Amino acid sequence: MEEALRLIASYSALALEAVVALIVMYGAFEALARMAQRGLRREGRWSRRQIWLQFAQWIVLALEFALGADIIRTAVAPTWDDVGKLAAIAAIRTGLNFFIERDIYEFEPRPKRASGE
Repeated sequence: MEEALRLIASYSALALEAVVALIVMYGAFEALARMAQRGLRREGRWSRRQIWLQFAQWIVLALEFALGADIIRTAVAPTWDDVGKLAAIAAIRTGLNFFIERDIYEFEPRPKRASGE
């Protein structure tokens, strides 16, 4: 039974890792297409900052799926070594996620306030 669960967890984690790769590839292709469009027009609809923000959002989403895959891999009969590796990976990915999301928040356009407020 444990071996069957281990096999299911392994395939589930592999599927999530494939989703991670697809998300990153889609985000990269989208960013490249928008950069090319911007370069051809000289004044494209998308600024570099907007392109970066959109790509960063895809990266944040991919990091969440990658962390999920790591958790699934470690969930079935983990050793202390596995738990330690997961903790290190989770800390690194959480740190990356935090800083990317902070940058996204800082660079997102905000509605302008009325001068009387």
